[in-house]
Amino acid sequence: MAWEKVFTVHVAIGDTTDLYNNHDGDSVVMISFGGHVTGKYFEGDILPGGVDTQIIGPNGGRHSLSARYMLQGKDFTGEACKMFIENNGMFDEKQENVLFRTSPKIITNSQALSYLNNDELMGEGLPSNTGIDIHIYRNV
Repeated sequence: MAWEKVFTVHVAIGDTTDLYNNHDGDSVVMISFGGHVTGKYFEGDILPGGVDTQIIGPNGGRHSLSARYMLQGKDFTGEACKMFIENNGMFDEKQENVLFRTSPKIITNSQALSYLNNDELMGEGLPSNTGIDIHIYRNV
């Protein structure tokens, strides 16, 4: 199995809304974000409304994340397009050099990138100077 990097989402973290310690000890944090995307197949911006929802267990460990956001930019042919990404994943403290791994789902109106609508994708989140970088890969 070979993975090819499609692009990198450079996330700038915004405001948070939280619910702490329900009766089971779980907490939820919703994080709004913006940013931009770079890569050889697509470049553009995260449109307003991006949000990441994280569930945190009683021991403080983050169990899961679910981010949804819309991108607007240009594909590698220079055509203007939009992309919706639903990025679901799990935190695993045993992973080295990676904060989390995800299974992204992409829906795009780019004819040149339409294969992303059905490709097997993987995301990796890494810390950056401005927030978090999420590398999106496709199985080739």
